[in-house]
Amino acid sequence: MNKFKFEHHRQEILPLPKFLFRLSKYLLFCLILIAFSLLIGISGYHFFGKLDLIDSFHMSSMILTGMGPVNEMTTDSAKIFSSLYALYSGIAFLSITAVFFSPIFHRIMHILHFEGNNETK
Repeated sequence: MNKFKFEHHRQEILPLPKFLFRLSKYLLFCLILIAFSLLIGISGYHFFGKLDLIDSFHMSSMILTGMGPVNEMTTDSAKIFSSLYALYSGIAFLSITAVFFSPIFHRIMHILHFEGNNETK
């Protein structure tokens, strides 16, 4: 059985405690993706950009959330990493946001389109 499967539109809406548990699973998954993305950025900026760990964390956090760079990259390898990480971050941030909000949007759509009975035609 798929862990991330939503109920069918003909099924009853999920009770609030079960929905909150589902939402917490999605939140945990998103936090793992954010931690993984930050780890990539911290490692890259520390190795290629020669930044200390705090500055690497700051730089990768700012790039991941779309705020922009903080420190200037001086070497070619640092500039290439920074460019690739910025491209990855743009996709990752939007994807992580979509994953987190998908159970909320599904619940809203389920509430709005629920017919009130489970009879099949």
